[in-house]
Amino acid sequence: MIKIFTYVFAILLLVGCQNNKTLTAETVKDLEVNSDNVENFGIIIHGGAGTIKKEYMSDSLENVYKDKLKEAISVGHEILKNGGTSMEAVTRTINILEDSPLFNAGKGSVFTHEGSNELDASIMDGKTLNAGAVAGVKHIKNPIDLAKDIMEKSPHVMLYGSGAEKFAQTLNYKMMDPSYFYTQDRYESLQRILKDENKKVSSVNPLVNDSKFGTVGCAALDKHGNLAAGTSTGGMTNKRWNRIGDSPIIGAGTYANNATCAVSSTGWGEFFIRSVVAYDISALMEYKGMSLQDAAKEVIHNKVAPMGGDGGIIAIDKDGNMAMEFNTPGMYRASMNSKGELVIGLYEEIE
Repeated sequence: MIKIFTYVFAILLLVGCQNNKTLTAETVKDLEVNSDNVENFGIIIHGGAGTIKKEYMSDSLENVYKDKLKEAISVGHEILKNGGTSMEAVTRTINILEDSPLFNAGKGSVFTHEGSNELDASIMDGKTLNAGAVAGVKHIKNPIDLAKDIMEKSPHVMLYGSGAEKFAQTLNYKMMDPSYFYTQDRYESLQRILKDENKKVSSVNPLVNDSKFGTVGCAALDKHGNLAAGTSTGGMTNKRWNRIGDSPIIGAGTYANNATCAVSSTGWGEFFIRSVVAYDISALMEYKGMSLQDAAKEVIHNKVAPMGGDGGIIAIDKDGNMAMEFNTPGMYRASMNSKGELVIGLYEEIE
């Protein structure tokens, strides 16, 4: 009965408005403005955590990092602003970070003990809880793209190494020559670590001490209310035996659920795997009713840290609230809300 009344009222309103086209146009315009006002979306990214301190960073290098973070997040924000999906925003944003030699992912990936590059990535759709991941690939320019294709175009969640690359070839991926991933700074970092290993001494170089850190990641909420998260990394400098960290592991490095939040992790992967960090934040929200910020603090400071693990997360919840939580001296990070307000941070405090 209520539905019938509603339909009749709508028809009468439409007929009445036909006699006043100016009023109708204004009404529609007002409705569009009001609709825009209630649309909620946001995006948040990280470029790795570690010993990121002002005294180790020149002003020029600091600006280079900030510019790249701004470039990356602006790409994703524009997609969301125009009604694009959180999955697209996450993928395209991470592509920018993967293509930059500044971060330990894609082009800037660190070197293994043997002097090669092995790349990992994962992505998750908060609407469907579908996920894709890739580990140990050596010829994929943008591993986050392959993770997304594994999610959408294969019956599996995670593919590894040569098998993952064979799958990529069926999709006509271009196989990159390993030289593409070579950067002098990353190679020199490996050499310093190998030298210290031979001497059996502990390096005081903060870049060497941060050999276990790296990773880029993104989490987003689109106008449709859907969450997504993705993470991409070159892993740990001097890693051996095809070591895989938390980045490609759903629940540890990446997690997204429309009921709660989307999370991307960065840090000492072994501890993030053992703590199932990304999922644990979501679980605390779902089962204990905690806010995103409180859940993130609980996991990073009261669970990971006492175990000896360090690193951080970026996350966004279903209402657009965002968190950047870490227990290291710094984390490359940025966020941008539906109002276009941009926040960029490198050190412990926002500059």
